[in-house]
Amino acid sequence: MCRWTPSVAHLCPESALGTTTTAASASRPLPLPSAASLCLACFTLLLVTSGTATGACPPGVRHEPLQVLASGINCSWTLERHTRSYNHLEGDVRLRRLYSANKFFLCIDKTGKVDGTRRKNYADSLMEIRSVSVGVVAIKSVSTGLYLAMSKKGTLFGSVKYSPSCKFKERIEENGYNTYASLRWKHGGRQMFVSLNGRGKPRRGHKARRRHPSTHFLPMLPS
Repeated sequence: MCRWTPSVAHLCPESALGTTTTAASASRPLPLPSAASLCLACFTLLLVTSGTATGACPPGVRHEPLQVLASGINCSWTLERHTRSYNHLEGDVRLRRLYSANKFFLCIDKTGKVDGTRRKNYADSLMEIRSVSVGVVAIKSVSTGLYLAMSKKGTLFGSVKYSPSCKFKERIEENGYNTYASLRWKHGGRQMFVSLNGRGKPRRGHKARRRHPSTHFLPMLPS
């Protein structure tokens, strides 16, 4: 038995015409679908393909949107989207030189000192930027093997061992530069950023702000 309302009965011709169809009516061409019927069919297809329909509906019709539309039951529908997986970003490694908006390359020497240099091809400025989770990276000097780290007081240093202090939240700002904020440490609830001042010296994290040029870095491909 067809469960469609009369406005869309043409979609079930067998039930709409009955078993006692005359020869004259049988030879008559079927009416074309109306605009309302096509809209209803498209909406039904959207419900079925876009996600899992849930809502305050009778138990027998929770997952039957066609039955709901045909019977006129008042349901509150919501569409659940599948959570996207970003696991493929974890472990991604990039070789870059972090060029600050103050025109210095970030570098870590063999003693663990963090500094800025204007020498483009300086060996200590080549960094390995590894994604450890979504939006979080670890920065390691290729030549010295030391990780960029930040202390509780916001001081930058090179660490021999990888630790939570070596994790930084990477964010692309509106001007196209990146900022790197410590994932572990904050100062008075404020984020502490990797920063080089106008003389190429590291600035304490709590003295830097996201919008200040000293915290903006451009990851440049090595030449």
